[in-house]
Amino acid sequence: MTTTDHHDPHSGESRRGFDVAGRTVGDGGFTLIAGPCTVESREQTLAVADAVASDAEMLRGGAYKPRSSPYSFQGLGRDGLTILAEARERTGLPVVTELLDVRDIDDVAAVADVIQVGARNMQNYPLLTELGRTDRAVLLKRGLAATLDELLSAAEYILKEGNQRVILCERGIRSHETAYRFTLDLLAVPALRERTSLPVFVDPSHAPGRSDWVEPMSLAAAAAGADGIIVEVHDDPANALCDGPQALDAAAFPGYAERVRAVAEIAGRGAVVPV
Repeated sequence: MTTTDHHDPHSGESRRGFDVAGRTVGDGGFTLIAGPCTVESREQTLAVADAVASDAEMLRGGAYKPRSSPYSFQGLGRDGLTILAEARERTGLPVVTELLDVRDIDDVAAVADVIQVGARNMQNYPLLTELGRTDRAVLLKRGLAATLDELLSAAEYILKEGNQRVILCERGIRSHETAYRFTLDLLAVPALRERTSLPVFVDPSHAPGRSDWVEPMSLAAAAAGADGIIVEVHDDPANALCDGPQALDAAAFPGYAERVRAVAEIAGRGAVVPV
């Protein structure tokens, strides 16, 4: 498939931004989404939300979690959504949360400002089609072994139904390398920006799988021209129920955010001031 197979939104000639609850995504800005991998409890989620509220534009948190093992913590479901709604009301931060099952779309859409599609659901075409019929922005993560053509085609399933507020997200792909969890393909950033006007984000948490490598990858993503970053933050990473080793400590988040924004501004991405 070639670039010409994609309709007008996939033109690198002009950048397109859109509004999410008063924040502009894309259009020359830089958006930082931060929060816990999983909503574990009310106390934990509100603590992290408070910690990132001054330095991030949006709050991430999973109420429904896809896990490799069926015996791992799967999230709090609807109770998690209730906690996220409280965090949104408390901090004013728009919420980004994942949708796994089309049967939960109404519940998730009632809370989320941005609905995340995880890497393992990138080619769940019925799910993408239904998201295209909603009025919620969608953050679409690249599949573990997906090409950029396949990522763009997945985005088309959303776009063709009328929902033009789609964010593409590079999060690392499987390769022959075993020294780290995934290969973070930062060349995807300029390649996608050349081929599409959709905002291109990077998730620097999942590929390294360890917190001390998250900031270098974040700085590299900002330097590569990413329109934003979605990063995992926890108030007690050592005791997190999901992906603790890769989570930034909430106490260190303000300094991290300042350094990443400095690089983003050098790369021509202006800071988006939180409302």
